[in-house]
Amino acid sequence: MVTFSHADDGTDEQAWANSGLAAIGELPLDPAELARMDFVVLAAHPDDESLGAGGLLARLTSAGAHVEVLLCSAGEASHPGSPTTTPQQLAAVRREEFAAAMAALGLADSWQFLDLPDSGLAQNRAVIAERLAEMISQRGAAEGGLVIVAPYRGDGHIDHDTLGAVAAEAAEAGSHGLLEYPIWYWLWATPEDTAWRNWNRLPLSPGEQRAKRAALHAHTSQLLPLSDQPGDEVLLSEQFLAHFSRPFEVFAWRPPVTGRRSARDAEAVFDALHRSTEDPWRYQDSWYEQRKRSLTLAALPEQKYDAGLEAGCSIGTLSEELAKRCGRFLAVDCSGTAVASAAERLARYPGAEARQLTLPEQWPEGSFDLIVVSEMGYYLPAVELEELFSRISGSLSPGGTLLLCHWRHPVAGWELDGDTVHALARSQLRWPSASIYRERDFVLETFIAPDQRDA
Repeated sequence: MVTFSHADDGTDEQAWANSGLAAIGELPLDPAELARMDFVVLAAHPDDESLGAGGLLARLTSAGAHVEVLLCSAGEASHPGSPTTTPQQLAAVRREEFAAAMAALGLADSWQFLDLPDSGLAQNRAVIAERLAEMISQRGAAEGGLVIVAPYRGDGHIDHDTLGAVAAEAAEAGSHGLLEYPIWYWLWATPEDTAWRNWNRLPLSPGEQRAKRAALHAHTSQLLPLSDQPGDEVLLSEQFLAHFSRPFEVFAWRPPVTGRRSARDAEAVFDALHRSTEDPWRYQDSWYEQRKRSLTLAALPEQKYDAGLEAGCSIGTLSEELAKRCGRFLAVDCSGTAVASAAERLARYPGAEARQLTLPEQWPEGSFDLIVVSEMGYYLPAVELEELFSRISGSLSPGGTLLLCHWRHPVAGWELDGDTVHALARSQLRWPSASIYRERDFVLETFIAPDQRDA
């Protein structure tokens, strides 16, 4: 067990900032999936949820995900030497603060209180496991799977470690997803520790950061002194809070195991998503997306193409750039709402159009010397992906370019990941590779269609 005190200086946030923490892979929570997923969130004490997962909770609420929070204790042991406030009084205060934080995150009616003793969760492990099982059973079988969110099981606080272990056991038993959020880890650990290098970060929008701050500021008893007397000092120092002022949150992640889905499932998911959110993947303002788009365009071996096809165009941010390099260009997507946005972007290009098609069942006529499949291959089961590559093989002109670009992490609720998509393409097509680029988050690869006489 790690030994530390909240009064320790611990590891300065600048050390974490210099460690490369901001460059770890992004959390692969597909925006298209959130409204179809269930989340059960565990907090050992009031403020755990705001510190470790406030931004995530704000995103889930905004996306319409089904969320239920279980607070296990009132945190009445935070000031054991207080001369002004009894543990019973502090418990009442902290419960009110927790309710205010939940309201700030849009979850005012979505939480339960287990009323176990602070620092006594290990002795009540069976009680927690039973309540968690009840909450999971009440959620039903979510289409996108169920995810348990809990403190990191190696956080160093006995209550956090116990809750994380219970959550991990329930996730394993039910094939549920698991998100673990570290809190005290950032105080006692150092960048030399290797655990964090396998975690994922969740970049937070300005609105999500504001919601997190509002929730955290509701926990006044932890942020301000209870009085000016010894024993009533501030519990959470400014140095410690700096770890939770990042523009991202960090989680250890294991995705849920769900049933196989088809292209028709994707059509329903993405149409609903684009109706509710204008730019679900933040194509227009995310540096990740802007940079990936630039690399994609730079990877094309030809400056100009006669006819281009983009499979899975979404709102058309990449489509617009591809249209500039094609005499004739067709962008397709299974979502009619997304296609409408793409069509607006392509309207200024006489040879370009956007069309709603559910690939691979529906396929455009004609031949192309450029086909781009970006971030859509893993939304097909393997059998449909095989058909997609067969369609591409029959439509790409000899010497034409096929460009694939995909996220490399598991995509919650879907069968395949990006590396598998690319491996299947190489195995099935057996085409020469013009280039391949890999980094932690995505793989970008171009192939050249052979002359059929040489195939």
